[in-house]
Amino acid sequence: MPKMWAGRTSGKTEKIADDFNSSISFDSRMYRQDITGSMAHAAMLAKQGIITETEADELIDGLEGILKDLDEGTLEIDPAAEDIHMFVEEVLTERLGDVGKKLHTARSRNDQVALDVRLYLRDETVSFLSKLKQLISVITDKAETYKDVLMPGYTHLQRAQPIFFGHHLMAYAMMFLRDMDRLGDGLKRINVSPIGSCALAGTTYDTDRFFEAEKLGFPEVSLNSIDGVSDRDFCVELLSALALIMMHLSRFSEEIVLWSSWEFKFIELSDAYTTGSSIMPQKKNPDMAELVRGKTGRVYGDLMGLLTTLKGLPLAYNKDMQEDKESVFDACDTVHMCLDVFTGMLNELTALPENMRKAAQNGFINATDLADYLVGKGLPFRSAYKISGEIVAWCIKNGKVLETMTLEEYKSFSELFDEAVFEAVDLNNCVNLRSSFGGTGLASVEYQIKTVREKINA
Repeated sequence: MPKMWAGRTSGKTEKIADDFNSSISFDSRMYRQDITGSMAHAAMLAKQGIITETEADELIDGLEGILKDLDEGTLEIDPAAEDIHMFVEEVLTERLGDVGKKLHTARSRNDQVALDVRLYLRDETVSFLSKLKQLISVITDKAETYKDVLMPGYTHLQRAQPIFFGHHLMAYAMMFLRDMDRLGDGLKRINVSPIGSCALAGTTYDTDRFFEAEKLGFPEVSLNSIDGVSDRDFCVELLSALALIMMHLSRFSEEIVLWSSWEFKFIELSDAYTTGSSIMPQKKNPDMAELVRGKTGRVYGDLMGLLTTLKGLPLAYNKDMQEDKESVFDACDTVHMCLDVFTGMLNELTALPENMRKAAQNGFINATDLADYLVGKGLPFRSAYKISGEIVAWCIKNGKVLETMTLEEYKSFSELFDEAVFEAVDLNNCVNLRSSFGGTGLASVEYQIKTVREKINA
């Protein structure tokens, strides 16, 4: 059938060209946003006297009917339609006749699609903020439960210094808090109305862009009509924020994979979030964590794909920009799924404190505290460092740890040692003495939990 844009051309295209050009298969998910935007547009046209109030009422009633039918499944989206905008307009015109043809007055598909994407991503951002809040809440609950469980902290994946498990968990809470801040900040730039920019140069009609923006909940209106239809910075910005969320989820997933292995065995994952092997009956695989880690690359690819699409485009609108939606939709879908699964997995995770403590003891992660003890006795730090290293080497050779050495054995390395050395190398003391702001001491961990909970509940 001839296209609604027929005129300059016959409107007849080859099927292969139709299929190549069509975006209905993916932009149909924006039907609610498209119809909502159209209802606000009809109201604006009537307010300005461009169409009559009666015509606006007919258009809005017709659009509400289409929305209801789509929601209830009594109307199916035609896969042969070029895009969601044309589909809605065609159905509206079929139902209302010539009145339906008046809806597109003083707008273009260029500003219409820009509007739909902004409305859609505004809703998505609000959903992501809610899911991140839920994830952070689970992290803080786990940190509260395990706030005084001792474990080795790592650098270079080597046991380094003793920390509390709650402190380690709260490091991820900080990452996801920053993700919330980024999304909230990006929301300000999503929340700018492009409608009324038309194809690129505005319109000769006496429109009221501010009225239409207010109807749609936009606090701002794009200042330049060319930028209004060609701006996709907000898409890139959201994908960048989503890529960072995935990076944080991936780092956390990597540790969960390590911690759940027999080599570490710091945690136990719920059966509900693991799988087994088809051939090895003893296996309990952390597939959910691995998939989150794997899907991170997919979201990175969506970001790079969109950046590459946009990098050489002249102003204003180009059909290349149709490629923005599949990248954005895929990233949104992926991050939603990963946040849901990861939050559930973490909520059912169980720590194994005895294994964590044993790893802390065997790793000589109180060696720095031993050196600090000698410094407190007046020895220069480098000399204290050397003696502590020699003691660690002796312990390894003789099958001991710092806590099981005798005072006589300590004194064989330096006469400065006395009974107080055992307090200095006690792992609990080592952790709690790290009382500097943001440190791993128990009071610090409790303060972190309290502060983060206040932030997400504000």
